[in-house]
Amino acid sequence: MRAGATMLIPALAALAACSKGPPPPRAVETEIPENLRAPTTVRPVDAGEGTPMKDRIAVIGVLNKRNNLSQDFQMKPGEAKRWGDVIVRLAACERTAPWEFPRQTGAFAQVFVRGARDNDSWNKVFSGWLFKESPSLNVVEHPIYDVWVKDCKMSFDGGKPKPEASSSSAPKASGSEAAPMPSASASKAT
Repeated sequence: MRAGATMLIPALAALAACSKGPPPPRAVETEIPENLRAPTTVRPVDAGEGTPMKDRIAVIGVLNKRNNLSQDFQMKPGEAKRWGDVIVRLAACERTAPWEFPRQTGAFAQVFVRGARDNDSWNKVFSGWLFKESPSLNVVEHPIYDVWVKDCKMSFDGGKPKPEASSSSAPKASGSEAAPMPSASASKAT
């Protein structure tokens, strides 16, 4: 009987410790280290079609595969966002015009992850274009984090692109812009 009572006391103590409930949630760090704030990427050249680069908004999804939590970042080019131990920096986002095929949505992003042993070191795990329609084309290969582009919010002026003005110095046919093609019957000489 004494042996059973001796085993019962530690079991009751262990059960009493379990009734405290879960620990309070920790705040997710969002402060970006100073050395990762300023973009070191080359600024993309604006082609002049659609929304200017500085006004575009990309939606980037981040998944923590360890605990199955996800976060969506809405970012403008040049911005960086932090979620726990991952920083995503956006350099550019693009989308094909509505009249162009195939439709593509992409973002040039850099992904930094905090080092496992050193809390002050950040490792660049990805730098490149991510495409919504072809996620396997360029993949963020990390055991804990997955990053993908969801959208690039931009607009285009009206419908089709403006026809390009010819800058050629070649002489043009007089009268009309385009000379008519000769008919098939006129080309047969007998």
